[in-house]
Amino acid sequence: METYAKALLYAIPFFTVLLVIEISYGHFVKDQKHKVMDSVSSISSGFTNIIKDTLGLGIILVSYSYLLEVLAVTEIKATWLVWLIAFIVFDFAGYWNHRLSHQINFFWNQHVIHHSSEEFNLACALRQSISNLLGYFAILLIPAAVLGVPNEVIAILAPIHLFAQFWYHTQHIGKMGWLEYIIVTPSQHRVHHAINPEYIDKNLGQILCIWDRWFGTFQEELDDVPPQYGVLKPVATWNPVLINFQHIWRLIKDAWRTNNYWDKFRLWFMPTGWRPADVKEKYPITIIEDVYGFERYKTPSTKALSGYAIFQLMSTMFLLLFMFYNYSNIGFDGLAIFSAFIFVGIYGYTSLMDRTRYAVWIEVFRAVLGIALILITGDWFGINSYLSWGGLLVGLYFLITFFGGIYFTFLEKDTFGSKVAL
Repeated sequence: METYAKALLYAIPFFTVLLVIEISYGHFVKDQKHKVMDSVSSISSGFTNIIKDTLGLGIILVSYSYLLEVLAVTEIKATWLVWLIAFIVFDFAGYWNHRLSHQINFFWNQHVIHHSSEEFNLACALRQSISNLLGYFAILLIPAAVLGVPNEVIAILAPIHLFAQFWYHTQHIGKMGWLEYIIVTPSQHRVHHAINPEYIDKNLGQILCIWDRWFGTFQEELDDVPPQYGVLKPVATWNPVLINFQHIWRLIKDAWRTNNYWDKFRLWFMPTGWRPADVKEKYPITIIEDVYGFERYKTPSTKALSGYAIFQLMSTMFLLLFMFYNYSNIGFDGLAIFSAFIFVGIYGYTSLMDRTRYAVWIEVFRAVLGIALILITGDWFGINSYLSWGGLLVGLYFLITFFGGIYFTFLEKDTFGSKVAL
């Protein structure tokens, strides 16, 4: 986990630079693909994901190292050929894992967050799950284990393979000629994120597009069918935590409400979107039918609230970077407390972006606890060792969030009703 934390010290600034470039380019060519609230929600979702991963939260059904130990028929060294074979096997497994997430009700819950944005940009790539608490991916790597691909190779490939899927979440790059026949491109991935009937559940490849072409899930981006983004059951919130568990909550309610015991069981393993007939009739759910005419989610937002959302996002990022930089010194208990402050903060300010009435109490309660912790310890998890007034700076941040929550809930409430979301 410490190695992963160190990798994030480089990955987060790198992704941030690419985001700034895309936003700046959109501004200068007058074709902006980012909206403040949506992008803040997307990036915040990425923060919740890396918190979960760095803390190692989840249950691993079986590890790759165990499969390697019991299944390998030979032992091989990490030559360039082994790296190539491992990459191909890993990408093949990624394709089927992705396809499983799109086609089975239970597994869609861990992937819906990634498709929940009604925009398509680099920030959207960061919408990663915190609900994927059941680790089964190693099972799909059985071919690699049988071949004896070293565990170290898989461990290094995994984050590289994930990070390499970032760049193609953009609308500013058109079709890429002969590369369209080999790798996943922005054009192909725009199709994947679209809710147009022509595009649903297509282009499931992650790095190589050959799997889609071989297994019949490839669809070219059509000039006369502009992609429309989101999910057919709109999430209608900026809060990434709520988005992560919306689908599973619907499944739980359907399983409870149906009178058919067979449906209670098979509901989880049926195709994505399937519901028991009796529940579907009694408890209908609105699904987008006109993909070109549906109303996209927005909330009343002033420039001040948009600025506050950006302030919260940047502050959260700097707190995370410090946590990763000081990872080994903080210790697991400290990391759990630190992460809780960040996680609750994200829940709070994204709820405030939703204009929910309870958001203020989350912001206020967290700020009071944060300031109290600084006053009691005289520090913020060792930040004073690097910056003598670091604790005071974090305390000032909590003070701003205290008054920010109150202001945007009570003082601005009469002025935002006629405002348009940015």
